[in-house]
Amino acid sequence: MSESATADGAGHVSGRRLVIGIYVGLIAFAGMMGYILGVIVNDLRAVSLLGLIPIPPTPIGLAVYGAVTIALLLGVLLLLVMYVAPEE
Repeated sequence: MSESATADGAGHVSGRRLVIGIYVGLIAFAGMMGYILGVIVNDLRAVSLLGLIPIPPTPIGLAVYGAVTIALLLGVLLLLVMYVAPEE
């Protein structure tokens, strides 16, 4: 591995970097699943993001809804954990 991909030069990734990588991966997965569901299912209703923003039932709309919903829910939890966890 190159030095830019490692946190301490010994081939290990820091815990914070790993958690953020998993977070980004889960958001991407939620967006892909929303898009796939939008393509497969034909009879969908519109959804509203946080009860405020109506999102059309298209593949792109469901991808945005899935990604933003997961990003907000997991993001709040991640920020809480980062706040209460001690720094190394």
